[in-house]
Amino acid sequence: MPFELNAQTRTQQGSGASRRLRRANKVPAIVYGGSAAPELIELDHNELLLALRKEAFQSSLISLKLGGEAQTVLLRDIQMHAYKPQVLHADFQRVDATRVLHQKVPLHFINAELSPGVKTADGLVSHAMTEIDVSCLPKDLPAFIDVDLKDLNAGQSLHVSQLVYPEGVKPVMRGGDDPLVVTITTKKAVAEEETAETAAGEAAPAADAPAAASEA
Repeated sequence: MPFELNAQTRTQQGSGASRRLRRANKVPAIVYGGSAAPELIELDHNELLLALRKEAFQSSLISLKLGGEAQTVLLRDIQMHAYKPQVLHADFQRVDATRVLHQKVPLHFINAELSPGVKTADGLVSHAMTEIDVSCLPKDLPAFIDVDLKDLNAGQSLHVSQLVYPEGVKPVMRGGDDPLVVTITTKKAVAEEETAETAAGEAAPAADAPAAASEA
């Protein structure tokens, strides 16, 4: 079942109107896309903030109830206050049930404690990605993609093409790339990399010394 949000049409726009809405515990927003014209809307702030606390909300279909009708939309952008838990603005895009869409969905890393690289080799899980861009019909859109680490040994990695996707869902890969998703790194390798970086940093001033001397 999709998430549900209640919205009302707003006729005023501009920074002054938006401030008045926020003082009234409302969020100015816009819904666009499809064959209909963009619509300026307002939402209840607490209802939207509560929904945003659920991870799946940002990658799931939303039933937006507006003017007695429901539109199926996706959240495309959210603007938050710099330090307060306040939603300043939201963008929603209408979804056509018959057209393939692109959407970023979060990755859930599971069974790390069963991975031989972690359990036996005392390795560390290093995440290169935390979300992935997929294409699918709206009805097939997953809330997240599981990344199962149970068979991963130390030094091994998983790439986008190696993940298991739900039926009807495909990863979006550009230019033939197959990006790294996760790897199991041994603590020894991490220590060696840190030592190499430290040595490189210490060597840099020495390389500059002759130039400095010649200038003197």
